[in-house]
Amino acid sequence: MRPRQSNFWKVFAIPTVIGLFTAAGLFAALLGDGVWDALSWLGLGIPAAFALRGLLQRR
Repeated sequence: MRPRQSNFWKVFAIPTVIGLFTAAGLFAALLGDGVWDALSWLGLGIPAAFALRGLLQRR
Protein backbone atom coordinates (compact mmCIF):
# COMPACT_ATOMS: atom_id res chain seq x y z
CA MET A 1 0.00 0.00 0.00
CA ARG A 2 1.34 3.41 -1.05
CA PRO A 3 1.41 6.22 1.54
CA ARG A 4 -0.98 9.03 0.75
CA GLN A 5 0.78 12.21 -0.35
CA SER A 6 -0.07 15.46 1.35
CA ASN A 7 -1.86 18.04 -0.77
CA PHE A 8 -1.13 20.83 1.73
CA TRP A 9 1.73 22.46 -0.20
CA LYS A 10 0.03 21.88 -3.53
CA VAL A 11 -2.90 23.94 -2.29
CA PHE A 12 -1.23 26.57 -0.11
CA ALA A 13 2.19 27.19 -1.73
CA ILE A 14 1.24 30.08 -4.03
CA PRO A 15 -1.04 31.87 -1.50
CA THR A 16 1.73 31.60 1.10
CA VAL A 17 4.27 33.19 -1.26
CA ILE A 18 1.80 35.96 -2.15
CA GLY A 19 1.17 36.59 1.55
CA LEU A 20 4.89 36.78 2.28
CA PHE A 21 5.43 39.30 -0.54
CA THR A 22 2.53 41.39 0.76
CA ALA A 23 3.77 41.32 4.35
CA ALA A 24 7.30 42.23 3.26
CA GLY A 25 5.98 45.11 1.15
CA LEU A 26 3.87 46.49 3.98
CA PHE A 27 6.74 46.17 6.43
CA ALA A 28 9.13 47.92 4.03
CA ALA A 29 6.60 50.75 3.60
CA LEU A 30 6.70 51.34 7.35
CA LEU A 31 10.49 51.40 7.65
CA GLY A 32 11.44 54.53 5.74
CA ASP A 33 12.04 56.28 2.45
CA GLY A 34 14.32 55.77 -0.53
CA VAL A 35 15.22 52.12 -1.00
CA TRP A 36 12.43 51.09 1.37
CA ASP A 37 9.88 52.76 -0.90
CA ALA A 38 11.19 50.78 -3.86
CA LEU A 39 11.04 47.54 -1.87
CA SER A 40 7.49 48.28 -0.75
CA TRP A 41 6.41 48.95 -4.35
CA LEU A 42 8.00 45.69 -5.40
CA GLY A 43 6.56 43.74 -2.48
CA LEU A 44 3.05 45.05 -3.08
CA GLY A 45 3.28 45.09 -6.88
CA ILE A 46 4.02 41.39 -7.28
CA PRO A 47 0.76 40.25 -5.60
CA ALA A 48 -1.15 42.85 -7.63
CA ALA A 49 0.43 41.49 -10.83
CA PHE A 50 -0.59 37.94 -9.84
CA ALA A 51 -4.16 39.14 -9.27
CA LEU A 52 -4.32 40.95 -12.61
CA ARG A 53 -2.89 37.96 -14.41
CA GLY A 54 -5.52 35.73 -12.82
CA LEU A 55 -8.32 38.11 -13.77
CA LEU A 56 -7.18 38.58 -17.35
CA GLN A 57 -6.41 34.90 -17.91
CA ARG A 58 -10.04 33.86 -17.37
CA ARG A 59 -11.32 35.78 -20.39
